[in-house]
Amino acid sequence: MKRILVDSSYIYTRILLEENGEPVELICENKNNESLVGNIYVGRVESVLKGMKSCFVDIGMDKNAYLITNDVVPKANSSVLVQIKKDAFGEKGPVAEEKISLTGKFTVLIPNENNKISFSQKIASQEERDRIKEIIKELLPGNYGIIVRTEGEGRSREDFENEIGELHTQCEDIINRSKYAKPPYLIRKENNAVLSAVRDLFGSDVEEFVVNDKEIFEMVKAETDDRKERVKFYEGSVPIFSNYFMESKLEKMLAPKVWLKSGGFLVIEKTEACVVIDVNTGKFTGNKDFEATKLKTNLEAAEEIAHQLRLRNLTGMIIVDFIDMKGDENKAILENALKFAVKKDRIKTTVVGMTELGLMQLTRRKTRVPVSDVISEQCKGCYGKGIVFSAEYVADKILKEVSTVFAQTVFDEVTVSTSSRLIKALNGENGRYIAETERKYGKKIVLKEIETVSFDYYQIEKRKV
Repeated sequence: MKRILVDSSYIYTRILLEENGEPVELICENKNNESLVGNIYVGRVESVLKGMKSCFVDIGMDKNAYLITNDVVPKANSSVLVQIKKDAFGEKGPVAEEKISLTGKFTVLIPNENNKISFSQKIASQEERDRIKEIIKELLPGNYGIIVRTEGEGRSREDFENEIGELHTQCEDIINRSKYAKPPYLIRKENNAVLSAVRDLFGSDVEEFVVNDKEIFEMVKAETDDRKERVKFYEGSVPIFSNYFMESKLEKMLAPKVWLKSGGFLVIEKTEACVVIDVNTGKFTGNKDFEATKLKTNLEAAEEIAHQLRLRNLTGMIIVDFIDMKGDENKAILENALKFAVKKDRIKTTVVGMTELGLMQLTRRKTRVPVSDVISEQCKGCYGKGIVFSAEYVADKILKEVSTVFAQTVFDEVTVSTSSRLIKALNGENGRYIAETERKYGKKIVLKEIETVSFDYYQIEKRKV
């Protein structure tokens, strides 16, 4: 069974795709720092790097966007229409492209593509591709290109006609308004994270879409005419992820070690340059055939690596040090197994193959930042060599615990004793988070600052007044 859970709290929106009781893909967005991917801006060119055919563009954010241009490099101070393809990461600003596109449920419409028609690789039937192509040829506006998404498989002519017509109207409106907009100007904001999940994750194979926020629930229902009976509103007092036994599983997402069922394990390390994964046999010694033991562990690791890349949203260059095997046949079996495993990922993931040093190399397309970057920060106690949950993430966790106490017990006052950093995060802007929680339950929260060895240490005392 596939299910989507949406947990909207004061600070975070978390969207989880789970399958048969296991987390598969997590989208996590800090409401104070939303993703820019998909946004379309009229920007001002700030500086030009002619040798690299690129430039930096002011889009009205703290960091300029890096734009890789076409053959013609725009001049400094000129206006340019761009779409954000990758969020800012570390010290780097967002990455933009001049080629804009609008994504629907079944298609992606692209201006200035000279009637090019492409298909999702997951639409495997050539007969179905030919059927759709004949429909698209009749409907596609002049000088537009189109990508038929996986959800386009089996759709009628009317479905395509309605969506292409709507996307074309939106594209023409964007292009016309961009001619008169004064940069920097946000000309189109991409759908929020939840609506993007409706579009990208809520397929015909998802049985439930469960939301804990009434406003988001109504919004999702309005966007899912043919699936609205599967959209459910969660009213339970236990936090939604905990109710579905997902919270404890997600707590392990920052852990570098991931155990395999056989007793082997992975060690995952994310660096600025790449992601490095080491495979170990661990407790698994198998039988007398050590080559068979190594192959079994490697095949199990390949499946888990594909899962962890998707769940943690690890992107860019990925290097895997599998357990060394002697036979070329076993190496080919392993590479094919890894290629098959990553096909489940909706983000393009390519298995490049073995390097001369015997390391497996993959690439996974960057869009949103890794989940760990949204919910964690560098540990100052170890000079940046490790990571811990961020103050905002811990504050969000505390507020959930307090809400559970108020909803499920007779206690009507709690005292949270913690560090000054966490107290600041708990208050939010002008004490809004605490005030809203008190108002919701009609109960009292007291914050008490104490000296702590670690900023994320806290105690919750409950009392009946």
